Amino acid sequence: MTYCKVERLIGKRTLSIEVGKIAKQADGAALVRYGDTMVLVTAVSAPEEKEEADFFPLTVEYREKTYAAGKFPGGFFKREGRPTLKEILTMRLIDRPIRPLFPETYLREVQIMSMVLSADKENDPDILAMIGASAALSVSSIPFCGPTGSVRVGQVNGEFVINPTHSELAMSNIDLVVSGTENAVTMVEASGKEVPEEEMVDAIMFGHAFIKEIVQLQRELLSKCGKEKQPTPPLKIDMVLLEEIKKKYYSHILEKSQTPGKEARQQSLNAILNQIINEYCADNEGAPTKKAIKGIFERVETIVVRDQIIKVGKRPDSRGLKDIRPISCEIGILPRTHGSALFTRGETQAIVVATLGTTMDEQKVDTLEEEYSKKFMLDYNFPPFCVGEVKPLRGPGRREIGHGALAERSLEAVLPPSNKFPYTIRVVSDITESNGSSSMATVCGGTLSMMDAGVPITAPVAGIAMGLVKEGNDVRILSDILGTEDHLGDMDFKVAGTAKGVTALQMDIKTIGITEKIMRDALTQAKEGRLHILQELSKVIEIPRKDISVYAPKLEQIKINPEKIGMIIGPGGKNIKKIQEETGAKIEIEDDGTVFISGTLAESVQKAKTWIERMTEEVLVGKTYVGKVLSLKEYGAFVEIIPGHDGLVHISELADGYVGKVEDVVQVGQEISIKVIGIDDQKRVKLSRKAALKEKSQPQPSTV
Repeated sequence: MTYCKVERLIGKRTLSIEVGKIAKQADGAALVRYGDTMVLVTAVSAPEEKEEADFFPLTVEYREKTYAAGKFPGGFFKREGRPTLKEILTMRLIDRPIRPLFPETYLREVQIMSMVLSADKENDPDILAMIGASAALSVSSIPFCGPTGSVRVGQVNGEFVINPTHSELAMSNIDLVVSGTENAVTMVEASGKEVPEEEMVDAIMFGHAFIKEIVQLQRELLSKCGKEKQPTPPLKIDMVLLEEIKKKYYSHILEKSQTPGKEARQQSLNAILNQIINEYCADNEGAPTKKAIKGIFERVETIVVRDQIIKVGKRPDSRGLKDIRPISCEIGILPRTHGSALFTRGETQAIVVATLGTTMDEQKVDTLEEEYSKKFMLDYNFPPFCVGEVKPLRGPGRREIGHGALAERSLEAVLPPSNKFPYTIRVVSDITESNGSSSMATVCGGTLSMMDAGVPITAPVAGIAMGLVKEGNDVRILSDILGTEDHLGDMDFKVAGTAKGVTALQMDIKTIGITEKIMRDALTQAKEGRLHILQELSKVIEIPRKDISVYAPKLEQIKINPEKIGMIIGPGGKNIKKIQEETGAKIEIEDDGTVFISGTLAESVQKAKTWIERMTEEVLVGKTYVGKVLSLKEYGAFVEIIPGHDGLVHISELADGYVGKVEDVVQVGQEISIKVIGIDDQKRVKLSRKAALKEKSQPQPSTV
């Protein structure tokens, strides 16, 4: 391939795309640079499709090389291992906008591989990998209806920012990733701090303006060095037979598609399919195969369902376009967990459990940037029984990780600050039934379980999945879609948020794209559905429980002078070990002076807290303390004022009148009241028992 390079200013930095220099044996390869972050993306297609292939086998891989940031991999082997959470989520980001843009009949295996070669720790490589995938496919011979562009949008001080740096994103109300073609948006992934719907659409359209520039940049590249595309394979379906079966069985399929219940509906449709197979798949030569009949049947079913939605406004389960399936909620269903909920919406159900932990339970995350800790985690599990299937369990797949991340982002915006609620929180969602939008059921169940656990979230969050059927200019937006409507429709638009605004959304389009008006209408309709779901949640629990579970660890957080950390720890950890042994509490100290005290009993935690507060307390002149006599001298007694601090009570300050011997007044180990009467330049503390006794004998002023 001929070497080509194009570049353009996108936002505050230059985006460049190079081809023909690296990985020349791949069908297509692009080196994308933004700032000092560089990503190599390759696209390769198998020479021929596999026999009996009935789906498009697209594989997307993304790997962050630690050398890109001048780091060594963590762990014993010092080599990159299994993909991280960030890498898996980026694979999904790359996959979703390009998958619908391959011809329906193209069934050769295609592999997209992205490698982060340089990371400047300010510009995220995920956007570059998305752009690189489009560029590599566009210049290759692989049929692809692109190019596409991708950007990230932030909002800092009320202004939208294109491709914000990590430092800018930390101050942003929005973290929005948008992909699209020149004409329409095709994919959205976002999190926000209760962002109004109109503002979110404005951010999407702001991003789309820059997407157009990125697409134009790729077209410039194509004009210089694009390969000739492979011919698109013809449609393998017998259209004459399709029309015959459609005419003969349309009404039967229509009737059975309205059967109540997912399983009963599928059995009714399977009965018609078997009838058609028995009629047309005879043993004589030239008869269509069962696979061919099944493909035709699925197309006819799609036509029937979409016709009913467009022409009649009737959905497979007989709901109207805006109707939400029946919802039931329960909390506290598991007696020994910290918080639990059972959320059911139609035939989708989730058991969601919240667990509270200490700072020891935080998740350490190592990235190309700096290592950080997560205090909130959400895991989503989709066992095969929830859809009546039998499959081996091999750990969470990309879909489960993606759904969990979406639900996690949905709830993060309402979590209390750590200085008010210092617990580490883990939420686990186990899907027990599924027929549409189990990720949004996880969001609703997550809200309920955290409120049940006593997590003081700022507002409840609910989620809803929206669908779309579009035929020409006829557009129908569907609320709370079924699995069938997701499969046969044109859009899967998941929206989560509070009554105030959006906290997360995810949109995937199966058509070429959707307009701004459709997005605004979909978000408006989604808000109506979300408010309805929030009302259903409030019937079970309106505000978080005041007290956490008796089975949760008791946790206190205090702030001390960082200079006194060594005093608490003591030589060889002597002091901190003593506190923990005598109180039964666990103590964790951070470099900034934040002290976390945890234990199973509130009494032990409070005892350790009081101990540490006394140890780190400042000795004040004029204040009276109860101290412990440490040693006696001829000239006075040394008394521990507070742990780690002592002072001298001179013999003349032990009592009124003449004192012959110190031991006539006090003994070692005795607790006495003493008053601080001075601190000299060398930090030596002068104490007086006489002054403390005098103060104690004086009548207290009346408070009346």
